[in-house]
Amino acid sequence: MTAILVTGADLAPQAVGLLEGYEIVYAGKTPTEDDLVALCRAHDPVAIIVRYGKVGAAVMDAAPSLKVISKHGSGTDTIDKVAAQARGIEVVAAVGANAAAVAEQALALLLACAKSVVALDARMHAGHWDKATHKSLELGGRTIGLIGLGAIGLRFARMVDALGMRVLGFDPYAKNLPACVQAADLATLWAESDVISLHCPLTDENRGLLDADTLARCKRGVIVVNTARGGLIDEEALLAALRSGQVSMAGLDSFAIEPMTAGHPFQGEKNIVLSPHIGGVTSDAYVNMGVGAAKNLLQVLARQTAASC
Repeated sequence: MTAILVTGADLAPQAVGLLEGYEIVYAGKTPTEDDLVALCRAHDPVAIIVRYGKVGAAVMDAAPSLKVISKHGSGTDTIDKVAAQARGIEVVAAVGANAAAVAEQALALLLACAKSVVALDARMHAGHWDKATHKSLELGGRTIGLIGLGAIGLRFARMVDALGMRVLGFDPYAKNLPACVQAADLATLWAESDVISLHCPLTDENRGLLDADTLARCKRGVIVVNTARGGLIDEEALLAALRSGQVSMAGLDSFAIEPMTAGHPFQGEKNIVLSPHIGGVTSDAYVNMGVGAAKNLLQVLARQTAASC
């Protein structure tokens, strides 16, 4: 039976149902490159559904029958697309399948930062009542700068527009923006935003986009939200900006190295709200991403089969 490798421990039943007739091989919760190479050598999959871990040239070369790599989600930075192209392997993604989930997580992090939700909760549980001394930030009337205006960014734009925020957006590939988003270049976005939220894929060109230089150009006290990819931020520079007050708060769902391990400099910082890259992890998104990944790879295989006839 022809195999499909899933770089994870499971797949939504709805997606499994679409793949009837294929042997589905699961790599486990935290597969290493060596794990994936071994499984490819043992099963020679025709397709890989990428959930966790990285798929590079070594994995591809271990699967001579591999025709398509399908991302369980929208971000394909964990797939070596140059290596795939060189080998004639198509890379596809379930774009938009987790847009609602990630946009909601971005909103949750923004509100947690602006309203001091985590800090006040800890104070309340410790027996304090800070009504007389605490003042939260009101978001209505303030400016938010969104970098990346795909399915997630645009959904989030509508959410913050509903809060009464002015929305600036930078995305060189976006067209026909809704009325609630004002297109802006990065220089304008840095200078005018009270909040900066990242919604773009990670590329070689934008790695470390938020660094000491760009953070210094921002308004003092800016809030930073990242539900995209950790590599977009120079974490050392962000930490320094938080400690100096240049950045007032950061809400982060992704990190340069994942999973985060004990002793990470962000841990224990009072002005950072952390979540373990779960923006796209909801029961609905789990199904949507699995079904999207399955449909995408089946379309590629069907097209390639038809072309070879």
